[in-house]
Amino acid sequence: MAEITMYCTRFCPYCIMATRLLESKNQQIEKVYVDNDSELRSHMQSISNGRTSVPQIFIDGQHVGGYSDIAMLDHRDELDPLLGR
Repeated sequence: MAEITMYCTRFCPYCIMATRLLESKNQQIEKVYVDNDSELRSHMQSISNGRTSVPQIFIDGQHVGGYSDIAMLDHRDELDPLLGR
């Protein structure tokens, strides 16, 4: 199983969709909530090539982007190999 870290907020619809997609593949997700923490949000931005939107998803330490990015990877059958499936 891959190590997944997702920087997110509690009420973001894209965060919820990303969670559902990853959980449908039986993946556990470490969620880092950046709702009210400017330091965590700044950290997220610095490790995701300047991206400020959520979610920002990392698989085994590799930044893969947000929900649209992992949905596209899944559509291309490229997400499962990243997840070790």
